[in-house]
Amino acid sequence: MTTYHKEHLLDRAAMVLMRTMLAVQPKLQFTPEARPDFDSLMEKTPEAAGVTYETAEVGGVAGWWCKPQGSLPGSAIVYFHGGAYALGSAKAYRNFVSQIAAGAETAIFVVDYRLAPEHQFPAAVEDAKAVYLGLAALGFSRLVIAGDSAGGGLALALLLITTEGAQEEGIPKALASVVISPWTDLALTGDSMEGRAAADPLLTREALDGAAQHYLGDQDHRDPRASPLYGNMSGLPPVLFHVGEDEILLDDSRRFASRIDVAGGVAELHI
Repeated sequence: MTTYHKEHLLDRAAMVLMRTMLAVQPKLQFTPEARPDFDSLMEKTPEAAGVTYETAEVGGVAGWWCKPQGSLPGSAIVYFHGGAYALGSAKAYRNFVSQIAAGAETAIFVVDYRLAPEHQFPAAVEDAKAVYLGLAALGFSRLVIAGDSAGGGLALALLLITTEGAQEEGIPKALASVVISPWTDLALTGDSMEGRAAADPLLTREALDGAAQHYLGDQDHRDPRASPLYGNMSGLPPVLFHVGEDEILLDDSRRFASRIDVAGGVAELHI
């Protein structure tokens, strides 16, 4: 099911300001040198009231808990931050994720998965699976997998892995997945890569291509663990997509949702 939303006037005003700001800035580059600026930007998100933060390790992987008051017992969301596998951190994303935690009334563990180019694929995938299994071992029986941008792609890769694992290895199956502008195709074959290039205020094909090379090196860009768009969609739990119509990553969501529908699953796509 696809739902198109009209732009709210307040959002339109915010986007005009953002586009104006970005127009005078150098285009975002996914290199280690850009990490401080990216984190500084993400940390400006207002934090939600009533959410506490805790550092922790789950499955041997570091991260931050965002815990709202009265969170549902036995339930957790595992969240993977964006940044094209090269930028971002759990600490920088705490305020952003706190808004989700408060709305869902559920504790969220934000994962500090290893970043490229220091740690190439499949390091991030290994960290994602370790955290998921760690949460299950801690007694969380109701798990949701979430993320944005590259983290959204990582979330969906983990969803494919855990769904197959639930069938073959007895791994607990996630209840659902929620992804925001997920990067699901590191081969960059979506029509929106070109069709929305002039409209996207932040991302460029060139920058994403460089990030994919840093992350994958000479490995297959269509490996489903890196590009879950090419994976097996059968048996997936429901997936909720949110993406903007002016994003070059638009088709990464549209095509993924369509393939879930063809496989007989449930996908909600909000544009």
